[in-house]
Amino acid sequence: MRIARIDDLHCDAGWRNFSFLKVTTADGIVGWSEYNESYGSKGLTAVIRALGETLIGQDPRPTERIGAWLYAMTRQAPGGINSQAIAAIENALLDIKAKALGIPVYALLGGPVRDRLPLYWSHCGSYRLHHSAIMGVAPVRSLDDLARLGAEVAARGFTALKTNIFLFDEAEPRLYMPGFARGGGQPALNPDRRILAAIADGLTALRQGAGAAMGLHLDLNFNFKTEGYLKVARAVEKFDLSWLEIDSFDPSALAHIRRASRNAIASCESLFGRRGFRPFLEAGAVDVAIVDVPWNGLAEAVKIAAMADTYEVNVAPHNFYGHLSTLMSAHFCAAVPNFRIMEIDIDDVPWKDDLVTIPPVIENGALRLPSGPGWGADIDEAAVRAHPPRG
Repeated sequence: MRIARIDDLHCDAGWRNFSFLKVTTADGIVGWSEYNESYGSKGLTAVIRALGETLIGQDPRPTERIGAWLYAMTRQAPGGINSQAIAAIENALLDIKAKALGIPVYALLGGPVRDRLPLYWSHCGSYRLHHSAIMGVAPVRSLDDLARLGAEVAARGFTALKTNIFLFDEAEPRLYMPGFARGGGQPALNPDRRILAAIADGLTALRQGAGAAMGLHLDLNFNFKTEGYLKVARAVEKFDLSWLEIDSFDPSALAHIRRASRNAIASCESLFGRRGFRPFLEAGAVDVAIVDVPWNGLAEAVKIAAMADTYEVNVAPHNFYGHLSTLMSAHFCAAVPNFRIMEIDIDDVPWKDDLVTIPPVIENGALRLPSGPGWGADIDEAAVRAHPPRG
C-alpha cells in the first residue's frame, strides 16, 4: 500500500470555510480528515501540501513513524501551523489504516471505553446574533431571546451548554471579543463593571430559560488578563458553573486563578502536543484540559489525555468545526478513560449534514458512537463542490 495523491477540498460554511484533506492510496483507499484555517491559521493548506508531497509513494500505515519524521522535519519551527498540518495528515492516515483493516479508528486505540458521549451545545446564542438568517433560526437580540434559547436547548434533550459574553446595550447586540481584536476593549483587556454585569445578565437569562438542571459553561477565551479573569471568576461563582473556560499561555497565572476561585477551570485548547500541555498539568492549572484533535492529531491527543490522567485531570475535545471533526473527536472521547464531556455546535449552516455520507447521530443530548470502518463516514465531494468556499 502506497500514498498516491494528497488533495484538499474546501466549502462555504456561512461565516467561515470547512476544509478537508483527502489522501488516496494506489489501491484506491481514501482517508479523510478535517482541518480549519479560518481562525488564526491562514496559509495552513500550503503547509499541508508541502509536507504531503514528501509522503507520496510511502506506506501510509506506520503512522507513528510518519508523525515522528514530519515532526523532525519541522523541529526548528514547532507548534502552530506546522503542528496543525502534521495533525491533518496523520488523521487522514489513521482513517486509511482503519479502513484497510475494516475497523473503526478507535479500535486502533484499544477499543471504546464508552459508546455514548454526553454533549454540550456550544456557542449557545453566539452565532444567532449575526448568522440566524443563514441558519434559518430565530435571532438572539435580547436577554429574553437568550432565555428562550435556553429553553430550546433543554427541550431538545441537552443537559449542558456553553456560552460567550453578550452585549445588548448598544445599537446592535454583539459578542464581547477583545482578545481576538473584535470590537472595543483591546489591547488592554480589562473588564469594567458594565462587562461584569453583562456576563451575569447573560448567565441569569440562560439559567432561567434552561432550568436549574442545565450545566452552564462560560467561555472567556483570551478576553482578559489575570486580573480580569479573577474578577469574572468571583462574579460568576453564584451560578455554579460546570466550568469556567479561560485561555492563557501562562500556567502559573492560570493556576493562581484556579486556586483563588471556586469554579472548575477548563483551558488548553490552543496548545500543541504533550510538551505544550505538560507545564499546565505540572502547575495544577486546570480541572479539565481541552484538547483539539484537528490541531494535535488523534494519536497525540490520546497521549495528552494519558498524561493528563496521571495528574487526575479530565479531558474534553475542542470541537467547533464540521461533522467530520465531530466524528474524529468522538473517536478520541471513546478511547480515553478520563473523558469529561464533548463540545458540539448545533447551530450551523443547513447544508452541514450533506457534507458527510453519514452525519453524527445525537440522541437525548448524547452522541452515538459510529461503528463503521475508519471515522464512520466520508466526505461527500459533490456536496462540498456545491458550496464553493468563501473568498
